[in-house]
Amino acid sequence: MKYADVIIDISHEKVDRSFQYIIPDRLEGIIGTGDCVNIPFGKGNSMRTGYVTAISDKCDFDESRLKSIVSRCEDINTIEADYVRLAAWIRDTYGSTMIAALKTVLPIKKTVKSLEKKKIVRLLEPDEIRSLYHESIRKKHSAKARLLYELITEEILPYELVTGKLNVSGQTIGSLQKDGVLKTESVSIYRNPVTLEDRSEVRVSLSDEQLKICDHINNNPGRYLIHGITGSGKTEVYLDLIENTIRAGRQCIMLIPEIALTYQTLMRFYKRFGDRVSVINSTLTAGERYDQCQRAKNGDIDVIIGPRSALFVPFKDLGLVIIDEEHENTYISEQNPRYHARDVAEKLCELRNATLVLGSATPSMEAYYLAQQGYYKLFKLTKRLTGGKLPDTVIVDMRKELRDGNKLMLSRLLQDKIRDRLNKKEQTMLFLNRRGYSGFLNCRMCGHVIKCPHCDVSLSRHNDNMLRCHYCGYETPEIKTCPECGSGHIRALRVGTQQVEECLGKLFPDARILRMDADTTRQKDSYEKILGAFANGDADILVGTQMIVKGHDFSNVTLVGAILADLSLNESDFKTGERTFQLLVQAIGRAGRGSIPGEAIIQTYKPDHYSIVYASGQDYEAFYKEEIMYRDICSYPPVGNMVHVLVSSDDPRRALGLATALKKRAVDKTSVIGPAPDGVFKINDHYRYGIYIKGKDKKSVEKARFEMEEFLRTAPLKNENVIFDVL
Repeated sequence: MKYADVIIDISHEKVDRSFQYIIPDRLEGIIGTGDCVNIPFGKGNSMRTGYVTAISDKCDFDESRLKSIVSRCEDINTIEADYVRLAAWIRDTYGSTMIAALKTVLPIKKTVKSLEKKKIVRLLEPDEIRSLYHESIRKKHSAKARLLYELITEEILPYELVTGKLNVSGQTIGSLQKDGVLKTESVSIYRNPVTLEDRSEVRVSLSDEQLKICDHINNNPGRYLIHGITGSGKTEVYLDLIENTIRAGRQCIMLIPEIALTYQTLMRFYKRFGDRVSVINSTLTAGERYDQCQRAKNGDIDVIIGPRSALFVPFKDLGLVIIDEEHENTYISEQNPRYHARDVAEKLCELRNATLVLGSATPSMEAYYLAQQGYYKLFKLTKRLTGGKLPDTVIVDMRKELRDGNKLMLSRLLQDKIRDRLNKKEQTMLFLNRRGYSGFLNCRMCGHVIKCPHCDVSLSRHNDNMLRCHYCGYETPEIKTCPECGSGHIRALRVGTQQVEECLGKLFPDARILRMDADTTRQKDSYEKILGAFANGDADILVGTQMIVKGHDFSNVTLVGAILADLSLNESDFKTGERTFQLLVQAIGRAGRGSIPGEAIIQTYKPDHYSIVYASGQDYEAFYKEEIMYRDICSYPPVGNMVHVLVSSDDPRRALGLATALKKRAVDKTSVIGPAPDGVFKINDHYRYGIYIKGKDKKSVEKARFEMEEFLRTAPLKNENVIFDVL
């Protein structure tokens, strides 16, 4: 006997449990995960439709109380069916529950008040309206007369015009409607977050390299990786591929890694495709997000642009998924299930018979490794679209700067280069990987560091003299004496965007400076305002965190400075070298994208590190060869396979006990590291232990995870939580 778990009435809010049904013998082998089925439901056994989320041999309830599936729906190739199958794949791949996976992939469906546009429609002939108008004048019904006068010549009037400009009340309109003079009609309209005015597009001719790529992909659906140097015109390739897909009557999803990239990318796509393009991201209201999903489902748009959540917009005939800057960490979900958008997109394209295109100047090790294995078809763009060369790059050893008496955060060379750009009316971008003041307080006498009482991290000092925890939000006023030894020698070690901005203001008082980081982009449309101002030449220098060096194209930027370039090398992660290389190459690539050659300066305390050396030369191949050798030796992904198991609890003993019990479920042919306190041991009063399962054999690592998941289904858990992160 087979049993099926079935979800009834799929919606984002109602998906909280499934119901088990018997699969009758006549349907065994016919019904599969994701299929739409007809089932009896409720006390009256009314017929409903649902979707099969899992099939098993085990009955979880009293079998005598279970009902049987009546039939399989005839139309099984629905959008919902594909997304249920996708959710099942996510559950199996990333170790989440089916409910969590369904809530991830299903279109947003909340109780959102729809927008309505009302109009007033004339029901009588103009001569009859004219008679009523004169009667209203005689009776001194001025409001009614104003409306009737307009209806003499206009058959339809916008409701807001009548109540606004004509100043006619709803009561007056209702009176005329009751007398049969007019009627009001309402039509639901969708919220559209796109409000671009200028639609003039300047098309550029594709290069031979670009044409070769477009011709091949347009005629050969499949999986592709485009490795193009910064400024090589990957976006022009995307535009051509999307145009071809739309011409074939199919739709496209364009993923971008940062909300900050949405504005500039959207402008280029909107100018090409007009109102058939929309955007979805976390800055939209619930109503706006819901409406974009409905517009896609109804066929009102052909292209959706956004971060990883855009992947689940329900197009009826999806033909193309593009993931720009595919190497970015923002494509990895931080919530359970911790899916990677690249892998989920690949599965979605398989289900919908669509083409997948990845693009990056610094491909992830995983994508490039698969391309080397022939899993992705690899294309390269080796020339800049403007015909210019890549920026000349200089590495500055900040240790030597300090020895030579320069205690500022800007090297003398960088100061000279900025001054030169200011004189030439050219622009500069400076970035570092920190926000606000982001400095921690420590005592110079005893070394004590002021930490969050709820999390095992230092508190960060901000410009408003408050200490804040960036994990749980705890905040407290800045202290002046050390709580350990009572010394007054407590200082903030701070290097952040605000301090860089202040330093620039002192060195270059006449310079126009913009700052872009998490603190200046909290409000809706703040990204667009800052980037738009810089693009229009309203500032000489743009200072910011990593968000300013990813994908932006400013033709007048001829200098890029990387401050604290080696900061990311200090993280406890095997991918630190890769991330540092990618960040620096992307940063360097912002310079010289116009007709004027660019320069870049990398300030570092580790000038000999291979990631920094190869990044300065923008030599991806050399970096890949050295990095993949290191990954191979250590059996790290993509050569090996690894799963991070994070166990947390409000009781450290229970967290450690559960982590130890899970470790025992690991199978042979895997190496298990831990349990050990995770990178940040305590967050929000919850203690965290990590386990790493590692091995060359993918099936063995997956089996170890499955064994742990099976143990958790019956384990007596209290406040423990377990997250599986497939690396």
